[in-house]
Amino acid sequence: MILRVRDLRVGFPAGTAVNGIDFDLDRGRTLGVVGESGSGKSVSSLAIMGLHREAAVSGSIVFDGEELVGAPASRLRELRGRRMAMIFQDPLSSLHPFYTVGEQIAEAYRLHLRASRRVARERAVEMLAEVGIPEPRRRAGEYPHHFSGGMRQRVMIAMALSCEPDLLIADEPTTALDVTVQAQILELIRKIQQDRGVAVLMITHDLGVVARVADEVLVMYGGRTAEHAPVREIFKAPRHPYTQGLLASVPRLTAEDGTEGGRLRAIPGNPPSLLAPPPGCRFHPRCARYAATPDDACVTEAPQPRLTGPGGGDPVGAGHRTACHLVETSGDPR
Repeated sequence: MILRVRDLRVGFPAGTAVNGIDFDLDRGRTLGVVGESGSGKSVSSLAIMGLHREAAVSGSIVFDGEELVGAPASRLRELRGRRMAMIFQDPLSSLHPFYTVGEQIAEAYRLHLRASRRVARERAVEMLAEVGIPEPRRRAGEYPHHFSGGMRQRVMIAMALSCEPDLLIADEPTTALDVTVQAQILELIRKIQQDRGVAVLMITHDLGVVARVADEVLVMYGGRTAEHAPVREIFKAPRHPYTQGLLASVPRLTAEDGTEGGRLRAIPGNPPSLLAPPPGCRFHPRCARYAATPDDACVTEAPQPRLTGPGGGDPVGAGHRTACHLVETSGDPR
């Protein structure tokens, strides 16, 4: 196991963005983290990387046996880029406009591996070739604005993998890319993972991306875990009403009765505010199941993830876990 997260909490002056999530990630595996904007996906990933400056981070983040919560900033800088790397959502704003892409890739390699300029430059060319950029030696001397969106994302992947990290966090890596380029980027990440055995934490709101690349799925809502299960279980038998709503809201070519089209089924209401989150289950104000069969626990007690489907007995290990008062351990609604 390369990453073990327990009771992770991230608080800001305005409120708590992440409120007690747990998960494990093994080498060579992909965990997809999904949820609406504001659910705490990116905040969690930045906490793992140690990139929150003014947030209060508590709980436990164990990376390859080493506790990162409370670790010195100097130690986190050593790990970032070298053993933990991140692909950010917007490559154009993440790449420096005044330096060539080759210089930016080489800089990280020189910093972490104490390589010479010549060796680092050759490494940059090698990585650009590995991620499928044509004429890598020439293009290493070009600037970010010379590249298309898909090519800039490839540059970000090359930079992230230049030091051969053990953990790769991809934060919405296919946002704003057309579907053809999306497929190319996802296939590139999958191939690199297979070749190097990298653990991947894939953060996205796109369920199609999850279905394509993930081994397990963590569904977040309001900074908490709603559901955690193997990817096939999530799509075959979602237990949490929020997960069911997410899947139902995906546009389809045919309606449930087989006819063309069909209305888009949206989840009513809005995500909870960090300033004044609802009591108990944070999803209950939007939950159709609660509206049909109200339960006092839904408004007084925050539900904890528990085994509701096939899986083992470990609190976080493989299995289907749901945080809902209205789902029995069999997975059937009460």
